[in-house]
Amino acid sequence: MTESASPYMSHPRIMVLGVQPGTPPFRIVEIDGQVVGEAKTLTDVLHAAAAFGITVHDLDDPDVVRWVGGDKFTWTVRRSSRTRHDESGRP
Repeated sequence: MTESASPYMSHPRIMVLGVQPGTPPFRIVEIDGQVVGEAKTLTDVLHAAAAFGITVHDLDDPDVVRWVGGDKFTWTVRRSSRTRHDESGRP
């Protein structure tokens, strides 16, 4: 079995964690297992990667970037339907 055919999940160098509430919302970026900063946009992720000498050719390649709690287009906090009901004052 070759390394690329391994049944185990790969460990990409870049991890972009779920959206955190803030003004504006942001996502924590980890590179090589270390928190390196916050990203408010996709461009921020690319800048962080470049600062560590990583050139990203495909943001959808799970061997390069792992998106946790959404994908590269997820930049707002997802609210549950219960939260929306509580804020509206209606059940």
